[in-house]
Amino acid sequence: MGDAKQAFGKRERHGWRYRTNVGMRILAATLGAYLLASLAATGLALLLPMGRTEAVLIATMAAFLIAPGVTIWAFLTRRPRDALGGILLAAGAMAGLIWLGGRGA
Repeated sequence: MGDAKQAFGKRERHGWRYRTNVGMRILAATLGAYLLASLAATGLALLLPMGRTEAVLIATMAAFLIAPGVTIWAFLTRRPRDALGGILLAAGAMAGLIWLGGRGA
């Protein structure tokens, strides 16, 4: 039984800290992926130099690539705080670009 515990590492995987860590990563992954994908789709649809329909189509397809990337990244960071910070930083940058590059209706 001791060998099995060593095979999985020294950390306990049933304590409240581990569960909070995983819960925060799940929250960052789901909400962050939605936030960044929607901001990226909005920004690309506004900034691409083509017709509105084609720009929205390409922006939506790009958003489908961004969302899984954000989800994977949320679980690859060392701490959930790093994942949340990076997602918020990227969301702020994208929102700023949308605000600067947006055009009137």
